[in-house]
Amino acid sequence: MNTNQIEIPKRDKRHFLPESFTVSSWDKIAPFYKELEEREINSVEDLRRWFQDRSELESVLAEDMGWRYIKMTINTTDEEARERFNYFVSQIQPNIAPEDHKLNQKALDSPYLNALQEEGYPVMIRSMKSELEIYREANIPLNTEIETLSQEFGSISGNMTVEIEGRELTLQQAADFLESTDRARREEAYRKISERRLEDNFKLDELFDKLLNLRHRVALNADFDNYRDYMFKAMGRFDYGPKDCEDFHGAVKAEVVPLLNAIARERKEKLGLDRLRPWDHSVDTEGRDQLRPFRDSQDLTEKTIKVFSRLDPFLGKCLSIMREMKHLDLDSRKGKAPGGYNYPLSEIGVPFIFMNATSTLRDLITILHEGGHAVHSFLSRELELNDFKQPPSEVAELASMSMELLTMDYWDEYFEKEEDLIRAKKDHLEQIIGTLPWVATIDQFQHWIYTHPEHDQQERKEAWNRIFDSFSDDITDWSGLEKAKSYLWQKQLHLYEVPFYYIEYGMAQLGAVAVWKNYKKNPDKALKDYQGALKLGYTRPIPEVYEAAGIRFDFSREYIRELMAFVKEELEKL
Repeated sequence: MNTNQIEIPKRDKRHFLPESFTVSSWDKIAPFYKELEEREINSVEDLRRWFQDRSELESVLAEDMGWRYIKMTINTTDEEARERFNYFVSQIQPNIAPEDHKLNQKALDSPYLNALQEEGYPVMIRSMKSELEIYREANIPLNTEIETLSQEFGSISGNMTVEIEGRELTLQQAADFLESTDRARREEAYRKISERRLEDNFKLDELFDKLLNLRHRVALNADFDNYRDYMFKAMGRFDYGPKDCEDFHGAVKAEVVPLLNAIARERKEKLGLDRLRPWDHSVDTEGRDQLRPFRDSQDLTEKTIKVFSRLDPFLGKCLSIMREMKHLDLDSRKGKAPGGYNYPLSEIGVPFIFMNATSTLRDLITILHEGGHAVHSFLSRELELNDFKQPPSEVAELASMSMELLTMDYWDEYFEKEEDLIRAKKDHLEQIIGTLPWVATIDQFQHWIYTHPEHDQQERKEAWNRIFDSFSDDITDWSGLEKAKSYLWQKQLHLYEVPFYYIEYGMAQLGAVAVWKNYKKNPDKALKDYQGALKLGYTRPIPEVYEAAGIRFDFSREYIRELMAFVKEELEKL
């Protein structure tokens, strides 16, 4: 796509804050909160204008915070970037919380509130009431401490490297060797990665203990028995509860783990192994070299833009704009935080994609996934209020996981050979089957952790192993690797930085399979429904957004069985 034809978005003209305003200190921000707090509201229109001005202020602050986070994760060794992020967390964010509380109270006390029935307002008001119920001033310093502490995970993990074949590699780069057809090479890479993680296992355990203690105190302050129940309220989980999650765990164990066993058994047989070991799960079972869908980050970007454009020209344009605005940082390098994310930038409305690409199929899926999030930002960009543009993660992950599957018909952009294309599709569908048990593992582990807040490190390790084993295949041999297995949970960023954000991947994975199933029947309608659902942002409850996408918000055993049968059928076609 010719970048000369791309119109770069500009942020909307500000109406409440000066055009020149930048976030520098709380003293500069406070007068705007004071004005909103003291403003007289004498009509429905006054209240609507008040919400719009509040939204503008929140958008400016959120985008500033976003850039501080992005710059810190791009280079975890940049002390100035870390200090700027920590300044926001420690000096600005704690002051925002009580002001938000006052503004929520002011809005909910307004006699004109019930007159705001336009799409989006009832959902936002529901969330405001929930926030008001759990707000406690005593939790402000605790949340500040939690936010600061949780970032230590990125610093610890970002500095992990290993030496393989004379080269210093990040753990993401080293993981590429797990696809090597040379088994000894795979084992060496696996053991080095595990050993490097274990060097910091005590440090990560201690960090988690501190976070656990602080989070439990937050829950008690807000009159909850445990942090799990507090977080269900704090995350606005209006449409399901802990019991539904437990039912999901049971359904996955019954319907998906047997498929996982079958895949592992077939892998062991095809590789001709006496024992299937953890380093045997990524190699091609027919002895073919590792798939290389792209050369470098530039090639990955160009190919992904073509794929998105073939699905819908608008989607390709979204990524082209991000490339032109330098809102993509895709390469893996030392000092960069692990993982990948799409960070919505509230004022400009053009998000930022961060990832650690090397050249694997896993990286290809990551860019498609984060690209789905990015498209979501573009589609909801014109909604009236910032709150309307912040979908819950159950909806956000539906956008990203559906994109992985909707683009599959165009993966020939990455793979010239038909056999490579088929192999990539097969690998990804098998990965979907593997995703649901891992999601259930992490989620059940979190339920146990936070409903047993007095546990010690040994009890946590035992709980992890018990839960991990219940959702794993019974073919893989972990003998001699018991310690590495016991600390596998420490590689999961979500446990440290965004607790309880994980079950959403399972719900959205089911939704994505359902979207794809519809797409196979009627591509035009399914794509239109998908984009229509994303345009809603968070203006409707989760089940209604799923319904707009032409699917059900359902994670029952029967539904999981139906969707897994479809995935299995598609796998057999390949």
